[in-house]
Amino acid sequence: MTITHIIILLATGVVAGFSSGLLGLGGAFIMTPVQYMVFTGMGIPEEIAIRLAFGTSLLVVLPTAASGAWRHNRMGAVWWKAALVMGGCGVIAAFGGATLAAHLPGVGLRIAFGAFILASAIRMLTAREPQLEEKPRDNPWLWVGWAVPIGFISGVFGIGGGILMVPVMVLALRFRMHTAIATSLAVMIFTSTGGVIGYIVNGLGLPHLPPYSIGYVNLPVWFLLVITSVGMAQLGTVTAHKLPARQLGYVFVALLFYMGLKMVGVFEWLGLPL
Repeated sequence: MTITHIIILLATGVVAGFSSGLLGLGGAFIMTPVQYMVFTGMGIPEEIAIRLAFGTSLLVVLPTAASGAWRHNRMGAVWWKAALVMGGCGVIAAFGGATLAAHLPGVGLRIAFGAFILASAIRMLTAREPQLEEKPRDNPWLWVGWAVPIGFISGVFGIGGGILMVPVMVLALRFRMHTAIATSLAVMIFTSTGGVIGYIVNGLGLPHLPPYSIGYVNLPVWFLLVITSVGMAQLGTVTAHKLPARQLGYVFVALLFYMGLKMVGVFEWLGLPL
């Protein structure tokens, strides 16, 4: 790992942590493409690099999400009943998704990850805005029905799940934007735990892993990302409560489009240095 890689990872942690607290994300949609670039630049095969990026991102998501959820909880924004129900189901589903991902082609995982992000962005952009008088859906069975597939997808793609949970909570479950962001972070504590365990277990003892790796989790890269992301999650959380829900939604969609296009390979195909 070069000095340039170290600087890039530290800066990525700043952006990922801030977006985590601001938008209820784990930040993996930012960290995964950057780590993939770093790992392949270190000469690690693509098949291994993408899984390392997924597993390491999830371990960063865990303390970052906990940091943001703690701050949101102090502001009374976390709906813990929903978070515990969805998180309890999501942790098991995420482990299953991570196990499946360990046996899927690396290129297919990268492209599918980007396509899924783009689909989420389009849905958020085109969906009808909930009416103010609509109440959040307090239905644990409905929460379970959404938590299982979201947890599974989170494990497959090495994400905390906020990139999916926030749109689902806002559009399907009628959570207000600030409640969705806060509760999403609380759920991610569970889903990231299940995913991390899955990537560690399925990567133990494999060849071509970089030094100081535990399965598909690389500890030096994790450390560089987490030391900046956890603190920035606090700043992002404070900022979130100062912005209107509509503006938060626009920022969320813009980030989804950028990272989705990045992972699919559109910028590379067009020859754009983005």
